[in-house]
Amino acid sequence: ADMATVTVVPASTPADEVLALGPDGVFLSNGPGDPAALPGISAEIARLVGQVPIFGICLGHQLLATALGGSTFKLPFGHHGGNHPVQRLSTGQVEITSQNHNYAVAEGSVASADVTHLNLNDGVIEGIRSRDAAAFSVQYHPEAGRGPHDARYLFDEFRLVMDERGAN
Repeated sequence: ADMATVTVVPASTPADEVLALGPDGVFLSNGPGDPAALPGISAEIARLVGQVPIFGICLGHQLLATALGGSTFKLPFGHHGGNHPVQRLSTGQVEITSQNHNYAVAEGSVASADVTHLNLNDGVIEGIRSRDAAAFSVQYHPEAGRGPHDARYLFDEFRLVMDERGAN
């Protein structure tokens, strides 16, 4: 069964316009650039937090972290390509991930979220989950088509959060 009907909106879409669509959840996609250069988008994401379940990947992860009060920094070399080991802290399981980013979430900067995933090569934060709202994200690309599907469970988690919200 399909997880959802997807409506794609530009990154610049205001939060009230997103909410007017009546979404069951909002997916913050990957994209290029420095998250610190996008304060307007981060502010709109902050207005969505607590209103609708949110799942972010890569740049979407960095923007969610910023929306939750966190900060980001430029990595010396970035993470690019496949075979990056990331540990899911709740289970200890190591996922082999695909990555393509030059920025990361600063450790200790998101006081309202728990770190859920860590990069085993360099200790960089690879996932967070808000303690106050249905919002979580990962730095890597769980949707990568070929190769391992270690992170497919993340989409199942997002479906569950949307289903729970719909039942309320």
